[in-house]
Amino acid sequence: MSLILAGDIGGTKTRLALVEVSGTQVRIAHEASYPSRDYAQFELLLDDFLAGRHTRCNAAFGIAGPVRGRMAQTTNLPWHIDADRLAQRFGFTTCTLLNDLEATACGLPALHADDLAILQAGAPQAAGNMAVIAAGTGLGEAGLYWDGQQHHPFATEGGHASFSPGDELETALQRCLQQQHAHVSWERVVSGMGIVSLHEFLCRYRQAEAPPWLIEEMRNGDAAAAIANAALSGRDPLCIETLDRFVRLYGAEAGNLALKIMSRGGLYLGGGIAPKILPLLQRGGFIAAFLHKGRMRPLLEVMPVKVILNDRAALFGPALRAAQLARR
Repeated sequence: MSLILAGDIGGTKTRLALVEVSGTQVRIAHEASYPSRDYAQFELLLDDFLAGRHTRCNAAFGIAGPVRGRMAQTTNLPWHIDADRLAQRFGFTTCTLLNDLEATACGLPALHADDLAILQAGAPQAAGNMAVIAAGTGLGEAGLYWDGQQHHPFATEGGHASFSPGDELETALQRCLQQQHAHVSWERVVSGMGIVSLHEFLCRYRQAEAPPWLIEEMRNGDAAAAIANAALSGRDPLCIETLDRFVRLYGAEAGNLALKIMSRGGLYLGGGIAPKILPLLQRGGFIAAFLHKGRMRPLLEVMPVKVILNDRAALFGPALRAAQLARR
């Protein structure tokens, strides 16, 4: 059994953990979560976590942003992360950087049946490539190539591909977002900020106003969470429409990813939003949009689609990857 320092570095929060790994079994010995934007640099956050702790261990971090070699620049934070610099400063035996969705993909072998919720069962004994899509602060996407014996996770930046509207309302949404952004990506609509943008757009499109209690909740906390909670509780019709449209957009892009990766082995929804809105995902709108690909519908119908309920998958992945590299 080896001890690993694992990290899940996100635009909103960063979680670090000391993890014991044995095969694909993972046990978290110590874990802490930090507001990412409270720190000017990742090293300062790491200083707080490691204060007084032994650091001669293998380390691996999943990062919300593209990883180039041994360096990464976070997409929604001003952090530049250098693996060699971290290893030198903190004394890590090895230090590995992964894209956050690649990290989640690496963590799938550590999950159990009760860590997953099934949206579509797919074909029995489904096998082949797999895909992971995760809406949170942004939108992450990754694939797992199946070589006939094992899966090989790989990162993508598919969430930044150009958004494609599916009907007149979504075309109007795209035009609205084009007035604010030079490039309208899928991340602009399928993410926490996407929920807020959708709600703002629908208020204008329907010529309606948000109720004062909702405005207050959005102002004093997480605006996307306030909208989602209002939809889940049925308190506001416009919030219900916002989340209904969000779920359909999420399903549409998940279907796009499944076709591009040819994920016959299954598609997994990670990130922080999916578990929180699981009842909405289970109502059928997500799968209807996922399958709405014309002649490719039969191909998609046999793909398992599951929601990752265990939010530590993004920590399990870096730990498993670090342990794997240490055995080489």
